[in-house]
Amino acid sequence: MTTFARGTDTLTRDALAVLQPGFLGTAAPDWLLRRVGEGLTSVGLFGRNIASPGQLAALTAQLRAERDDVLVAIDEEGGDVTRLEVRNGSSFPGNLALGAVDDTELTRAVARELGRRLAECGVNLNWAPSADVNSNPGNPVIGVRSFGADPQLVARHTAAYIEGLQSSGVAACTKHFPGHGDTAVDSHHALPRIDVDLATLHARELVPFRAAIDAGSKSVMSAHILLPALDPARPATLSPRILTGLLREELGYEGLVITDGMEMQAISATYGIERGSVLAIAAGADAICVGGGLADDETVLRLRDALVAAVRDGELPEERLADAAARVRALAGWTRQTRGARGASGPGVASQEGTAPGSETSIGLVAARRALRITRGADATPAMAAAPVTSAPYVAAFTPVANIAVGDETPWGVAAELARLLPGTETDTYSSEDSMAATQVLAAAGDRRIVAVVRDIHRHPWMGAALDVLLAARPDTVVVEMGVPQAPPRGALHIATHGAARVCGLAAAEVVAGV
Repeated sequence: MTTFARGTDTLTRDALAVLQPGFLGTAAPDWLLRRVGEGLTSVGLFGRNIASPGQLAALTAQLRAERDDVLVAIDEEGGDVTRLEVRNGSSFPGNLALGAVDDTELTRAVARELGRRLAECGVNLNWAPSADVNSNPGNPVIGVRSFGADPQLVARHTAAYIEGLQSSGVAACTKHFPGHGDTAVDSHHALPRIDVDLATLHARELVPFRAAIDAGSKSVMSAHILLPALDPARPATLSPRILTGLLREELGYEGLVITDGMEMQAISATYGIERGSVLAIAAGADAICVGGGLADDETVLRLRDALVAAVRDGELPEERLADAAARVRALAGWTRQTRGARGASGPGVASQEGTAPGSETSIGLVAARRALRITRGADATPAMAAAPVTSAPYVAAFTPVANIAVGDETPWGVAAELARLLPGTETDTYSSEDSMAATQVLAAAGDRRIVAVVRDIHRHPWMGAALDVLLAARPDTVVVEMGVPQAPPRGALHIATHGAARVCGLAAAEVVAGV
């Protein structure tokens, strides 16, 4: 049985200060408010905690009633990874779409508007942007969350995103240091390994993080990845060589270092969350992110007690824990000062009554439209390639298993948007288990135009096989790629959206319907 530390001594308060836990429900539970009163300085929000802007504003106000400078963090990348709009899909395209446009002013404007929405709801720390260079097109967890595969492009858009977000009073958290783009394994499930030399890491992975530091990113999130060229024994989150030697000393970063979720299998299945948390703080991390899967008081107390015990046993220097806690409180102080300077004593009326009309959707839709890459089919007749879909089509959504970061609760695709433009549109979803998917699509479609929606077709051979059959039988099929457009364009009309946000689906639907 765990023996919990008691009291509100400095050591215990410091141990609480470095935790960023989650919780269940759309209102703060009593246990969470009690821990905030005892020294907990940060709280993490997930889609399960958000029902509406008004509810979110009330929740953050509830937390600030206990501690005025509490850090309220969220994983709101926009695009495929959204928590604010988890049930409907994001009003903002994600990083790959912004990178495809390659207009840093647009990226800055999108991040500023996203930050405004977060700030109005009382959120002041965003676990974004992803600064990973997606150099491995088979990457199962980064993909469209990256600005692209070119380090310099990723660097300039990372900097623009940070500047836009923080101009709204929301602290950025640049992730996943030192770079998760060249992995073939999802660290939610196992420990990825990147076997490249130091020269490659400096020329590729680290370029965007240098730009993030120069742009003043208030925090950086570590990756649960093993990079033998930097540390052959420990993943980045637990490595003094990487977090202290590289990030602090070599790159000169002075801001807050946050771990990725400690319950992810790359850490929890190898070290356990208690041991992992102690090692992370000792290595140079300042805040422990936990709560995506473990979201209860017992988890907070287990981690608090593990840190206290490590100090008392001499495993974790007390001054290291105190320094970490001080960095957390310094960022909390910055957010409070920024809120005061902006004249925002609390969430705005618009957030309490609903999303402020127009502006965030318009900038998001502008960006999504600009990100489209449209290819007319070489094998189609000119008339077929140019003809819009003018009557209700049949939409076949070929759906891969969603990674944990994206989640499967957020809708995606073009069917809902096409149904608004072309009433009577019908749709079905097909997966890798549907060996007769193409035959089923042809039977269900009848004589209607087919719109085939795919996501990372280059990573899913079953999608390519189904599309081969469809296009052979129906060369007038429209193909919408909502993942990384790595495969050659096919179809009478091919639309690459560079992401699966709701606005990306709307922008594609407009082209399909010719509006």
